[in-house]
Amino acid sequence: MPDPTVSSDPRRNYPRIELPKGPSVAWRGGGKVGVGYVTSMSLGGLFISIPDPPESGTVVQLLFDIQQGEVRARAVVKRCQPGVGMGVQFINMGYEDRGRLYQLLKKLL
Repeated sequence: MPDPTVSSDPRRNYPRIELPKGPSVAWRGGGKVGVGYVTSMSLGGLFISIPDPPESGTVVQLLFDIQQGEVRARAVVKRCQPGVGMGVQFINMGYEDRGRLYQLLKKLL
């Protein structure tokens, strides 16, 4: 994975890691399906680079692979930027999936 940049914002619950080209992520929700790239991640959510994101408030299913293994999660679209991507907040993730994500973030931080 490329060199990450860590950003901290007092409005966020978790530190966010910016990734120039993060892992690919498959998603579906709001009658749409697609694949994009993670450009930032935290334990609270992701920003996914895609051209035609679903509207804010849409619940999406996510699947992405990281060095520690596969991660599946449900999330809600918090920020929609047509032509750029979507910011999603995790709303449900299995214990093992969260553990894999935590291990990756711990390594990158």
